Amino acid sequence: MSKKEKIYSIIDIETTGGMSSRDRITEIAMVKVKGGEIIDRYESLINPERSIPTEITRITGITNRMVEDAPKFYEIAKKIVDFTEDSIFVAHNVNFDYNFIREEFKSLGYTYSKKVLCTVKLSRRAFPGLRSYSLGNLIQHFGISVLNRHRAMDDVLATFDIFSRILQGERHEEQIDGLLNGGIKEFNLPGNITMEYLHTLPEEPGVYYFYNVHGTVIYVGKSINIRSRIFQHLGTIDAKTEKLSKQSHAISFELTGNELVAMLLESKEIKSLRPEINKAQRTQEYPYFIFSYRDEKGFLCFDFDRSGKKNEKDKEILSYVATKQGAKSSIYHVAKSFGLCLGKCGLNECGMDCFYVHSQECYGASVMKEDPIEYNVRALEGKELLYKIFREDFFSSSTAGTMRKKLWCWYRTDIIKVMVTCRKTIWIWAWKSGLKPLKL
Repeated sequence: MSKKEKIYSIIDIETTGGMSSRDRITEIAMVKVKGGEIIDRYESLINPERSIPTEITRITGITNRMVEDAPKFYEIAKKIVDFTEDSIFVAHNVNFDYNFIREEFKSLGYTYSKKVLCTVKLSRRAFPGLRSYSLGNLIQHFGISVLNRHRAMDDVLATFDIFSRILQGERHEEQIDGLLNGGIKEFNLPGNITMEYLHTLPEEPGVYYFYNVHGTVIYVGKSINIRSRIFQHLGTIDAKTEKLSKQSHAISFELTGNELVAMLLESKEIKSLRPEINKAQRTQEYPYFIFSYRDEKGFLCFDFDRSGKKNEKDKEILSYVATKQGAKSSIYHVAKSFGLCLGKCGLNECGMDCFYVHSQECYGASVMKEDPIEYNVRALEGKELLYKIFREDFFSSSTAGTMRKKLWCWYRTDIIKVMVTCRKTIWIWAWKSGLKPLKL
């Protein structure tokens, strides 16, 4: 689609309140714009299936009686999809309108996803120097005639008037493309990655992967909005972005349903894949790592070292820590919990006159008073603890996915042992019958 053929759907909604996750839509208005002209329009009151607060009625003029016989959102949902198809979603403070509409569709099990354009941001670029870029102030500044302020169609037509003025500017195409693409220039995109592909990425929680030309993962990240986060990566100018742009050839993702699962999966993937760019970033944030190894006598040992490609090579890394003292404390806790030799844990120089052996706090692994096989049984338990993110098992619940199902997760260490989605709340003793393992 060329720049002259862009089609815009300018949209405004009225709601029962300001939170898209809690409140509902009471009215929607849309006009379709092509070539600077309105080619179609639609408006409807919507029954929010709940009471409209008095303070909201005072602002919008929409009463409970007015929406009593109005269609419910699901009854006009297809009309919204059809009307906005192949067009760019435009609104004044677009995140408000877009997030409300996405939440309504999510409750129906449908993922509504569009390219979005904010006339607040566009107005700042097109009309610099104004004291405010609220719709009310722009209406006053340009002398736009509005009959019923805070009714959806009147606000849409006012937004169209402002948008038309923006389209008359010499740099409007550059300004619009800049906002649509998050400041990313197509010719600067790496490898086989296109703007069209980036706009198809999901606006959902999950983990994403950047690959080099050889198919090797070079960066792993997580976000509650994968598309937005990747746009931030590629639209920001810094050392990490430059490295990503130069080395990346492809992007993939894994949806997780909620942010906590995304955090755990990201942590697991970084540990197992050890992507190059993550490692460089992690070295700055976590300059030490704990690792395990077998000594020449077969004992399972622990130690720590400074993070870095050279030091980490061929080591079985258990965890990364922010300070040297943090590494020592973690290993010491494990040693004391499982009766391990401090010498085998990199915390003490042991010999025949070892204080801990004489005081019977240690079984004497370093002086061969204990068999490696017996010692390693306890050391393996300690190794598992060093690898853990969580010290205790626990359940968590959240709303996840497009169906607004309840997501129950049972976490053990850094592995999610079970995940359940259910349409309704169920009793705690009924959980086990529906639990399904999810390997990360």
